[in-house]
Amino acid sequence: MSGKKHLLIVATALCSAMQPLSAQVSDTWNPDLGNGSYINPIINADYSDPDLIRVGDDYYMTASSFCDIPGLPILHSKDLVNWTLIGHAIAEMPEYAQFVPDPNHGGAVWAPAIRYHNGEYYIYYGDPDIGIIMVKTKNPAGPWEAPVLVHKAKGIIDTCPIWDEDGRAYIAHGYAGSRAGVKSILGMIEMTPDGTKTIGQDRIIYDGHIDNPTIEGAKIYKKDGWYYIFSPSGGVATGWQEVLRSKDIWGPYETRNVMEQGNTDINGPHQGGWVDTPDGKEDWFVHFQDKGPYGRVVLLQPMKWNQDGWPVIGEDPDGDGRGVPVKKYRKPNVGKTYPAANPVESDEFDSNKLGLQWQWKGNPSALWYFADGAASKLRLFSHNTPDAKRLYDCPNLLLQKFPAEDFTFTAKVEFAPAQKNGKMQVGEKAGIIVAGYNYEALALEARADGIYLVETTCTNANKGGKEIDGEAVKISDDLNSGTIYLRAKIKRVGVKKPTQKPDYKAEATFSYSRDGKKFVDFGSTLNVKEGHWIGAKFGLFCTRPWVSNDSGWLDIDWVRVTKK
Repeated sequence: MSGKKHLLIVATALCSAMQPLSAQVSDTWNPDLGNGSYINPIINADYSDPDLIRVGDDYYMTASSFCDIPGLPILHSKDLVNWTLIGHAIAEMPEYAQFVPDPNHGGAVWAPAIRYHNGEYYIYYGDPDIGIIMVKTKNPAGPWEAPVLVHKAKGIIDTCPIWDEDGRAYIAHGYAGSRAGVKSILGMIEMTPDGTKTIGQDRIIYDGHIDNPTIEGAKIYKKDGWYYIFSPSGGVATGWQEVLRSKDIWGPYETRNVMEQGNTDINGPHQGGWVDTPDGKEDWFVHFQDKGPYGRVVLLQPMKWNQDGWPVIGEDPDGDGRGVPVKKYRKPNVGKTYPAANPVESDEFDSNKLGLQWQWKGNPSALWYFADGAASKLRLFSHNTPDAKRLYDCPNLLLQKFPAEDFTFTAKVEFAPAQKNGKMQVGEKAGIIVAGYNYEALALEARADGIYLVETTCTNANKGGKEIDGEAVKISDDLNSGTIYLRAKIKRVGVKKPTQKPDYKAEATFSYSRDGKKFVDFGSTLNVKEGHWIGAKFGLFCTRPWVSNDSGWLDIDWVRVTKK
């Protein structure tokens, strides 16, 4: 199979004609420098474990989504620098993959791989508690078919399919030590040619315990008669990019380190996918960098093939075959120049559907919200989650990813608590939240004597930390809060000069306003922490502690994300 064929560059009229949906140029981060160059990261947001393909002159990317729904984001680009979020491959988790209680922090969708085969797009991912799951479609913008359980197993992750010239199909994968009881190894399973189920037994094809500890994230390709497996090693924040190759898909495999941090400030550069340009003359590699509370952001590296048949990723100034990542570089030569575009952030709620940037912390319910495009607002109905003592335990948090290191998030809202016999029900809370292992919310709360703005915080939620209500101020004596503007400002702190071990820390400060102009600082400063395998997120919520036949609500006029 030729290098071009292995990259599955099949041009289709549908994909070539496709235009990006919900395009915007971000106020917080734009990697396109406008002079033919770009700056990393190309997406300064938590699209963990990215994988991508080229079909004709279109690029499609997906990433881990864990328990967040909708899952498996689908991004589109024409030049590998400017990306638009165009949809998701999972609208809700199938019954066999649902977790009780929800949310299943850190579970579900791990490290997917996207491929194009026989006119269809396939994504395979490993659920570490269930096995290998596949979704497919003929249109990457959706809809996607219902997920299919291809292989039932515990501990298989980071799955990637390949269809060989003889029509046989295989899945390369890693193992999660937390479930499998062993890690630092790679496996292979044969599939039926239609890719819907496995054949025979899973087999270990490489043991990395000595030379490549924590090897995982296998992405398999075929080029010039060689099978290549691109696999990250050494751990998420400190590792490197390893490549394995063999003439036989079952091995034995020889290995080479093809990119590491070097003297750059790009730590743990690995886990991603390889593509080329439409003319086949340039090769590129997309990967992530772990930035703590900001999550795993997406970077683009030049790549080349040496005469010895091994790839080199990034720049290789000393010619030792081991690259280091670039911070700035010329854009890929795709034959045309395309306008800047970034994943959407702000939302005016003008649609009768939720914006693509929003995700719930579990399988959504139609009873949680009403997207009222006619009124240009989103209404969140209060929801009671049985046994949920904290916001961390609630699946009805509506959140999105941090888009940059420094940004401001403002929501224009109005809170209407539930009523009974003309009196306000006590206990409903609604507002904004910055959420990770530590979190803080600005909550409008229904109390016996009116509506209050309350600071709610939690430290080490993943270790059982309890919520604490802090500062409080009375907002209204009436049954409605009136219009109020809630704001969170995120800022990177303690920035050091570039080192071998970059330090990423963030703080969030909060404020509110009655007129949208004069904001009053409120509450304490949040030491932002990442979540379970994800970066911190921000967004909205509306909850209640009691069960009833009706609810109150939070109306959101708009959410705006700005640089300052």
